[in-house]
Amino acid sequence: MKKTIEEHANRFSDIAGDYDDSQDSEEYRACVSLVVDHADPGANDTVLDLGTGTGAIALALAPGAERVIGRDISEGMLDEARTKAEENGIENVEFGEGRFRDPNVDGEVDIVVSNFAMHHLSDEEKREAIEAIAELGPRKFVLGDVMFFGLPDPKEPFYSPEVDDPSTVGHLADVLTDNGFSLTAVERVHEQVGVLVAERT
Repeated sequence: MKKTIEEHANRFSDIAGDYDDSQDSEEYRACVSLVVDHADPGANDTVLDLGTGTGAIALALAPGAERVIGRDISEGMLDEARTKAEENGIENVEFGEGRFRDPNVDGEVDIVVSNFAMHHLSDEEKREAIEAIAELGPRKFVLGDVMFFGLPDPKEPFYSPEVDDPSTVGHLADVLTDNGFSLTAVERVHEQVGVLVAERT
């Protein structure tokens, strides 16, 4: 992680009010749609959304799930998510503080999702995060994020090198496999953006 957790939390809290409007790229919107489609929770499922931000994924999944848990490090982003849930009358979503390596969740979850958040972690930190996710016992993990399908073009990065630390698809696939998942879908949105679907083997 190129910044401390506190630095990341403060940065996102500062931009929370404008965050949704700033995420207007075609790639970001495509990832949101793919993560929601692949998660596809059932009526009895508990879904955990890590790095939930302003709750876009969590709120989109709520109508199909029994319960959705949104976790983030930024209180400003969580406030935005809670406001949206209240305004839309969505009552089966709970937003609170939690981290990839310490999700702050009691009991097992059926599905874990994350979109455009894990790339802030180093390769080793991603390994620790996926280990923590696996311990929760989900049958499916859907990850939409900045990731490298090939060599990144330093002249056209989709990410911000000063704060982001994307991994290769290969590294993510290896870590998922090491933790009992099988990669069942790989959606390439951009040379540096994709969605991985991992299910229990």
